[in-house]
Parts: sequence; structure tokens; C-alpha cells
Amino acid sequence: MKPKILVARRAPAEVLDKLAAHFDVDAVQGEEPLSPEALRERLAGKAGAYITGTERITAELLDACPDLRAVCTMSVGYNHIDVAACTARGVLVTNTPDVLTESTADFGFALLMATARRMSEGERLLREGRWKSWGWDFLAGSEVHGSTLAILGMGRIGQAIARRGRFGFGMNVIYHNRSRLAADAEAELGARYVAKDELLRQADHLVLVLPYSAESHHCIAAAEIALMKPTATLINVARGGIVDEDALAAALRERRIAAAGLDVFEGEPRVNPALLTLPNVVLTPHIASATLPTRIAMAQLAADNLVAALTSRPPPTPLNPQVLSA
Repeated sequence: MKPKILVARRAPAEVLDKLAAHFDVDAVQGEEPLSPEALRERLAGKAGAYITGTERITAELLDACPDLRAVCTMSVGYNHIDVAACTARGVLVTNTPDVLTESTADFGFALLMATARRMSEGERLLREGRWKSWGWDFLAGSEVHGSTLAILGMGRIGQAIARRGRFGFGMNVIYHNRSRLAADAEAELGARYVAKDELLRQADHLVLVLPYSAESHHCIAAAEIALMKPTATLINVARGGIVDEDALAAALRERRIAAAGLDVFEGEPRVNPALLTLPNVVLTPHIASATLPTRIAMAQLAADNLVAALTSRPPPTPLNPQVLSA
């Protein structure tokens, strides 16, 4: 008999076909995420789980599903999975890095541009019939070319954004990261390492691309925002919990920073109501990786991981490879 797996969200047909060649597939077809109770019920007796960033894999869920051997998420972030609990129970976990780097960096820079140049604000004004005249400072935004691009988190996506800023817009690139890049990598990117406080003080445009963890929770809060220039913009394409949204909303409302562009939110899909009424914030629904080629590549990689994990082969992108040798 084929191993049983759960595909917890609607997936491309070609991915389901690939999985069906190896497994007995229970595929959820709806767009809404399963409730925790429904997820537990559907995972009972399953050897593998193909999930997205909205399904939470907790220790309690793992205890209720002792047959589970692999959890493969169609996302690069994995803060929705208790990896330590999975490792303790011999459950292999994988994610989908690399394949979304360039599309996410494209979107991150697009969000920076839209925020700096007040594009959403201008579109709303036009659509609402409020465009009546022209003035020298009408919807005047922030300069992008030649300005200082500050990147917090210098992994694959951060480096891709740095390249766009440095070589596309002649920006002065500074960054802060848990680990400093090698000197040759800094030289290739034209990027300079600075302390976090200095990064915040110098930033014309601050881009957040660090992974979410307990340590990075609300690492941009009132004290950090207070260090930023009143003309600065803040862009988040990482995870919502990195930013204290109440503190950010207050700073935007009081014009202590100029604007923000957010693709991720702490309670998504719920958005902090304080952000919804502000004219100087661009809001998008977690779509930084949303090109069809990229999303299909992510889905295919998650499927490849699951096939490998349940056929005793090393998966392409494991998060806890020690399980393989246990």
C-alpha cells in the first residue's frame, strides 16, 4: 500500500499528479486554511504532510499524529513549525528556499519604490476624484536613487535586494546581520556592515528581510523607530511579528517616519486596524513571491522534498537533517 499523505491546501495539478504516483493523497481543495482541529483530524494516520505557511505544526499536533514522518512546507519561512518538537519525534522537516529569492527581491524593491514615491496614495486620490490641480510639492515623495538602503537581515533575499539597490539605483548599501558577510561578498555587493542602531539612524529606506524567531519578535518597536529619520521609510517583506505594528502605526500617524510598505502582518490575514486608516502606508497581502513560475517552483520543491523524505532518500532542502541519520 502507498503511504498516506495530506496536502493541506490547494496545489497545482501537476504537483498532485507527482504526489499521487507515490502516495495515497488526501488533498484539500479549498482556499481557506484548515482549523487546528480539522488539521489534526485530516493528519491522523498520515505519514506525510504537504503544508503552506498557514498550517501550524505543534508538539500537541505531533503527539496526536504519531504516524507522521515528514512535514514539507511550501514556504521558505518555517516559524509555523515546531522544528525542535519534530526532531525529537523523528519527523523530518523541509522548506523551499532559493526558488523564491529573485521574485521576492523584485517585489521588495517594488514595494520600496511604491512607498517612497507615494504610488498607492496617488492612485487612491485619483480614483476618488480628488486630483484637482498640480503643485510643486504635490505628492512629493522620497528620493530612491543615490539614497541609503539599509537592510536588516542579509541572507539570500537581502543580498538580492542589495544588488538591485546598488547596481540599479546607485544606492549606498548598509546592512546588519547576525553574522557578517565575508569581505569578498561585501565587496561584490558594495555593502557595508554597521551596528543595528547605526543602521536605523542612517537609513533612508529600511528593508526587513530577517527570519522570524523569538529573538527577532518586535525587534523593530518604538525604541528602534525613534532612532530613524523622520524622512525614512520602512519596508517589511519578512514576517509580521518582526515589527510592533502599534508602535509603527503611531509613528506613521505622527509623521515620525515618512512611510511604510508592508507585505506581512503579525496576525495575518487580519491586519491591524490602526494601519488601515493611514495614508502613508502601502499594504499588500503577503504576495512577495507571487509569480506563477515561482509559486509552481515552490510547490514542486515541496513535493520533491516529500517524495524523497518518504522514500528514504535525502530531500533537497531539509531543516533538520540529523533526523536522516538517527
